[in-house]
Amino acid sequence: MRIVSLCPSLTELVFDLGRGEELVGITKFCVHPADRVGAVEKVGGTKNPKVERIVQLAPDVVLLNEEENRREDADALLAAGIHCHASLPRTVADTAAMIRSIGAELGREERAEEIARDVERRAARVRRAVSGLPPVRFAYLIWRAPWMSVNRDTFAHALLALAGGENVFAARPERYPEITPAELAAADPALVLLCTEPFPFTGEHAAELAEETGLPRERFRIADGEYLSWHGSRTPDGIDYAERLIADARPG
Repeated sequence: MRIVSLCPSLTELVFDLGRGEELVGITKFCVHPADRVGAVEKVGGTKNPKVERIVQLAPDVVLLNEEENRREDADALLAAGIHCHASLPRTVADTAAMIRSIGAELGREERAEEIARDVERRAARVRRAVSGLPPVRFAYLIWRAPWMSVNRDTFAHALLALAGGENVFAARPERYPEITPAELAAADPALVLLCTEPFPFTGEHAAELAEETGLPRERFRIADGEYLSWHGSRTPDGIDYAERLIADARPG
């Protein structure tokens, strides 16, 4: 089988499904597993893939994410007769279903079932662990200039809500709403997570935002964006990671 993956988390999943050696094209942002992606041809980025080159590679399937990748590129591949598999999981349950679907696409149903069940098992454990506990109000920021957060229709929200978090910007109509420091201060979250991707937040940004909002610096945490936004074989550990972030911010 010849496979092209245009989404970093799906590339990692392909390797974990045991089909990594059959990848003939990935994006320049596909960095995991670090010791194996270097051998695979890069076919552009997630937003600007080299469609003509992908067609030349004659893949049996191209894996896409409906948010990471552009509809026009998928349409161009389909018009060229290339079979595409597109997905957009927004929840943990969606992710388990996606893993099973890609496993079936790649003929790796048994391994996919193992990963999907691990996702479901860990989610059930966390759900039980936080049952009855008071929620922890949080904000999850993904960008600076302008400051941007996430609403309830996002994967990061789903992981943190599963862990007992309450997203202060959940009701915003935009999936990735722009916010101001004044709005963040007024929301008064107990935890402000500054993720490492797509914007590479650092402690300096946390100090900057703490000063702008007047919120205590100890409420701000740098969060690993890969664990909280990559859906696939990283999700089981992402569930545990989200649980730790929320638990650490819970009083007592």
